[in-house]
Amino acid sequence: MRDLRTNFSYYTRKILNENTMSMNSISNDEKEEPKEKHETSTQVKNDTLLPEARIYKVVLTGGPCGGKTTALARLSCYLRERGFEVFTVPEAFSLLVSNGFTIDYFTVDGMPFHVQNSVMDLQISLEDSVERLLKARGKPGVILCDRGLMDGSAYMNSEEWDSFLRNRGVSSAEIREGRYNAVFHLVTCAEGAEKFYTLENNEARSESAEDARKLDISTRKAWVGHHNLMVLDNSTDFEGKLNKLVSATSKLVGLPTTIKSMNVKFLLRGIPDLDTFPIEVKYQIFEVEKVYLYDRDIKTQENSTNLIEEYSFIRKRSHMSFDNEVLGTTYQVTTVKVYNDGKNIEEKRIISAREYNASYHTRDTSRNVILQKRISFLYKTQSFNIHIYKKPMENLCIANAQVAASEIEKGNIDGKATKDIEVDIPPFLDVQRRLQSNQEDYEKYSSFHISLLKK
Repeated sequence: MRDLRTNFSYYTRKILNENTMSMNSISNDEKEEPKEKHETSTQVKNDTLLPEARIYKVVLTGGPCGGKTTALARLSCYLRERGFEVFTVPEAFSLLVSNGFTIDYFTVDGMPFHVQNSVMDLQISLEDSVERLLKARGKPGVILCDRGLMDGSAYMNSEEWDSFLRNRGVSSAEIREGRYNAVFHLVTCAEGAEKFYTLENNEARSESAEDARKLDISTRKAWVGHHNLMVLDNSTDFEGKLNKLVSATSKLVGLPTTIKSMNVKFLLRGIPDLDTFPIEVKYQIFEVEKVYLYDRDIKTQENSTNLIEEYSFIRKRSHMSFDNEVLGTTYQVTTVKVYNDGKNIEEKRIISAREYNASYHTRDTSRNVILQKRISFLYKTQSFNIHIYKKPMENLCIANAQVAASEIEKGNIDGKATKDIEVDIPPFLDVQRRLQSNQEDYEKYSSFHISLLKK
């Protein structure tokens, strides 16, 4: 019976992987377009009937003069040379400015909201249009967005932004982690590389260095809560900054990389007291349900590669208000491939509520469903996620810090040797010890093994 359910789960995951959902506005997720809409040539119509290739949507954001223009060009060439179809989506506000919009418009009452609506409408239209083209193309593709929908919140206070989203009928979760696979924040040169700060190459910007630093911080905070947010600062030269970006993107799309982006984990003594968080540290709270599907042991099957195991899990992630109300929910499936050389490759994909519910019925019933509370925040440009377990065990707290380290700078990092990677621990976290990448800590503190606890 287990073999039958294992095979059923495997083919369910296979179907999921072949039917990638559209990552356009979540509110339209379950709507079916009329068949005659968007029809073009016979070849395109035939291509759309084929299993959809994997498409990744990536945001490049940051303060003024952070290197986005150069980074977009570098990433585009790099990915195309490795077989990906690539589209870059220009910054919507810059398009308005370069085509007639002026500061005088803001003299009209209520104009900021009209501008935000226009920018968001334009951004969504551009992103969704190129996504339809890539799907029709039927090949693996990457959409590189010069800023994303959450960037608008950097120009409004939280009450204005919440009101703006309510009027549009969407939530921050839907237009943040529900829409983009990764967010890379390139810190402005005005912070850490001041002598290179200039606005000569962008007619839409006019900020002083001090204003650029403030805007950079606001933009970072706008994306707190995305599960794959990486901040690239100016602690290296610009080439080093670009190399980290290329490497992080490579890992996202499954290409080899020599600069490892990884999580360093810390065991906490107890649940953090949010009242002790500094006022400048913005955090987001999530309730997470993590469900493991039946895994596939490659060793028992014919296999011409060095892949030895493959397993998947689905995740429901609900953004919570401070009053414990659900603000929005997103869904994701992750497939983990384990190779006999010790390397693990994760493939993450945004899915719909319908796909999540269908996959839930193929869960591995020998495992518990994992329930967690998560707290996401940035501290000194490092992204932290605190996992507080609720089921099958209570009050286990693990802090995950996302870091990037070069093999050249840090020695040979194979995903296991993390002890030499430096992490600036927030003083408001009560850390008991750093978790090591040994079998003992893995079996005691990983979700994969915690899910096997007796029910």
